[in-house]
Amino acid sequence: MRVAVSWLGEYLDLSGRSVEEIDTAFVRAGLEVEAVHRPGAEITGPLVIGRVLSAEELTGFKKPIWYCRVDVGPSHNDETGSRGIVCGAPNVATAEYVVVSLPGAVLPGGFAIAARTTYGQVSDGMICSGRELGISEDHSGILAFTAGDLPADVVPGSDAAPVLGLDDVIFELAITPDRGYCFSVRGLARELASSLDVPFRDPASLVSVPASSDDVPHAVIVEDTAGCDRFYARAVRGLNPAAPSPLWMTRRLRAAGVRSISLAVDVTNYLMLELGQPMHAFDRSRVTGSIVVRRGRPGERVTTLDGTDRTVDPEDLLITDDTGPIGLAAVMGGATTEIGPDTTDVLIEAAHWDPVSVARTARRHKLPSEASKRFERGVDPEMTAVAAEAAVRLLVEYGGAVAEPGVLDLDARPAVEPIRLPVGLASRVVGVEYSRSVVERRLRDVGCTVTTSGEDEFWVLPAPWRPDLTDPIDLVEEVARLEGYDNIPSILPPTPASSGLTDDQRRRRTVARALAEAGYVEVLSYPFVSPTVHDAFGLDADDPRRSALRLANPLSDAEPEMRTSLLPGLLKAAQRNIGRGQRDVALYELGLVFSASGAGPAPRLGVDRRPTDDELSALYAAVPSQPRHVAVVLAGDRDPAGWWGPGRGASWADAIEAARVVAAAAGVSLEVRRGELAPWHPGRCASLVVDGRVVGHAGELHPRVVAALELPARTAAMELDLSAVPEARVAIAPVISPFPPALLDVALVVEQSVPSAEVQKALVEGAGELLESVRLFDVYAGSQVAEGHKSLAFALTFRAQDRTLTAEEATNARDAAISQATTTQGATLRA
Repeated sequence: MRVAVSWLGEYLDLSGRSVEEIDTAFVRAGLEVEAVHRPGAEITGPLVIGRVLSAEELTGFKKPIWYCRVDVGPSHNDETGSRGIVCGAPNVATAEYVVVSLPGAVLPGGFAIAARTTYGQVSDGMICSGRELGISEDHSGILAFTAGDLPADVVPGSDAAPVLGLDDVIFELAITPDRGYCFSVRGLARELASSLDVPFRDPASLVSVPASSDDVPHAVIVEDTAGCDRFYARAVRGLNPAAPSPLWMTRRLRAAGVRSISLAVDVTNYLMLELGQPMHAFDRSRVTGSIVVRRGRPGERVTTLDGTDRTVDPEDLLITDDTGPIGLAAVMGGATTEIGPDTTDVLIEAAHWDPVSVARTARRHKLPSEASKRFERGVDPEMTAVAAEAAVRLLVEYGGAVAEPGVLDLDARPAVEPIRLPVGLASRVVGVEYSRSVVERRLRDVGCTVTTSGEDEFWVLPAPWRPDLTDPIDLVEEVARLEGYDNIPSILPPTPASSGLTDDQRRRRTVARALAEAGYVEVLSYPFVSPTVHDAFGLDADDPRRSALRLANPLSDAEPEMRTSLLPGLLKAAQRNIGRGQRDVALYELGLVFSASGAGPAPRLGVDRRPTDDELSALYAAVPSQPRHVAVVLAGDRDPAGWWGPGRGASWADAIEAARVVAAAAGVSLEVRRGELAPWHPGRCASLVVDGRVVGHAGELHPRVVAALELPARTAAMELDLSAVPEARVAIAPVISPFPPALLDVALVVEQSVPSAEVQKALVEGAGELLESVRLFDVYAGSQVAEGHKSLAFALTFRAQDRTLTAEEATNARDAAISQATTTQGATLRA
């Protein structure tokens, strides 16, 4: 928000205040000053108002060139009573008054003005455009005025800086979303008056608002009073469409960064900046039938003022007539009823719209506007009538229009309930002693109506422009802000002794560290997903992962759901890296997923005290289930190629090994079984089991998923529910034997359907207590084994704690292990 100090000075006394004092006062009020602009800072030397006495066109040139005699005042004119100046602007011939930079002046960019001969004439100065003065980007012509544009005391030779606002100071402020009322000169002036402790003159008090009448200016029906709780309309006729906007108005618009368009449009923009109330002016002759405010209907379209044809969403608030939509309410008007160069009858609409609906429409159509920016942050509903009446007054005064007598005011606003505020709450929360009178005065400064209720409490009715004040703690914040955050002492609270990390935190860090040490790179992806991801992953209709929570106000309409798996975000990160030339990826993520089960209405808790145990229990009961998952994705080479060898591509086995790394870091034993679950390949998917419960899956992704996501063939992934993994048991230190081991290998042939984990389990059961470890080191399926079978080779380590094993003891233990595998799994010893 850009605002000129001269404009603010109309509503509070800033005389004698330096720019630095005003800057400090804004900051003290909680407003960030991004920049301070001085429009005329780069201009030096004589810059005056001149009157064009004559304009003679010079012939023989490729473009129109004029030789003008300009009266620049007695002190600057030559002996002829004027100065000769050459100008190529098309509008100089019709100009009455112009801005002239005389020799010796320096314009922005270091452009020095001097008398020089050009086009065969001596040009003794320069007639300036807005861009040459650095006050606008318009270079289509010079700045030209009529006598009525200028103040009465301005004559040829007068200093042009005050007329153009070049002696003004413009503050550029960053307005936070909770301070919507500061998107107006009225709101900023009120905040500045409170910060400087000077009286505030409300511009709204200068406008007289008539009562609503039966003779309405136009028939209006508001079908959706929740989306539009107040609709005010006035009309004028006989507007002169060629009437220019007054100089003071265009100057203020220009200082605020708004381009002057026409009187009717400039008036609505000016009042939006001054009062914070956006309005829309319709060409009344182009409105067909009654105006209806309603939600969108399927198939409807509207062409907005930017010339774009848009598809209407059923949630969009619309302004319609008999022809259909004529505007996206509170966002942008329609092209069919816009003010044109021949508009004489104007219908002025000033309404109060639902902030959430406006915000959704603006984001849905990617159409942010100055109006939507204000409405979605909250606008004072009392300003609808004030702004509309002020617009009528300006159009009558400067456009020669006649105000229609009818007044339409459809008001369906609900009553606002007062807030009970304990007198001592501000002191208790902030830690600074605020007296009763201070609390009451500061609340009145922000526009609240304060009623005393006994010795210990106030009843506070928030101002209509402060919809953010809904709880006692909001009022406390206002007292602290206006009294000055810098007056709150910096006292650090005592720090209790920490008990360190929780068991869950330690486990998460251990798992993350283990995966990083195994060569994986951690990524953090957004938890928002598109509903189409479920189809891309091939999830069945009854798959619980399809039951996703949908956000009420998503950041993007394309991703409105909360993730039920880490894989969508992880695969998108892999796709992005591969698309940028990183062919070998090994990524992991630790994060929450969200289940729709358990979600319910959450209780509304205050912030003035700690919630009770029952309130916390109710709050947690209303929160959806959010288990913590860990997932990995691998593509390309797992071991790079080089002089040491050809390298090795990532496969389903690496995904399973990542699960083993996680299990080992979590301190649990992991069992791997054959599994089947989308989006994994049905024949290359493993179920990950802990204590008999499936906690995840790993393997190669389905080819259809890989193709849909444009990933390399045989991309592998693993996802495991870390919250479902039990806490690690107390670790028992191993007994280290001082005696040598006996190392024996065994190769067993089993059917292809027999999991290697089951064979390994049988070997452990049969070998007895002498078996120290068993490791699968080879899997073979080829011509040397029967069709439909595979060979599993295990390395067995036998060792005793009290002696060196004999060959016979080790052989007997091995044979017992083979016997158990033969009995339970149908294994045979490979020849």
